[in-house]
Amino acid sequence: MKTFLQFAVMLAAVVAAIVIGVIVGNYGAWYFSWIVGTIMIVLFAAAGGVLLDTQEYERSAAHR
Repeated sequence: MKTFLQFAVMLAAVVAAIVIGVIVGNYGAWYFSWIVGTIMIVLFAAAGGVLLDTQEYERSAAHR
């Protein structure tokens, strides 16, 4: 039963993706690149924040 439920969810996701692709038409590639670009910007910002926190932690640990 669990496998069938997973299959049904994935089938619904594929159908939704096809419907959205048909609706957006030629603009689909632009929307895809916009979404991927936004995700990459957020990930780079998060990585920069982690690096900054690590550097500050190492600097404060060295002064102790």
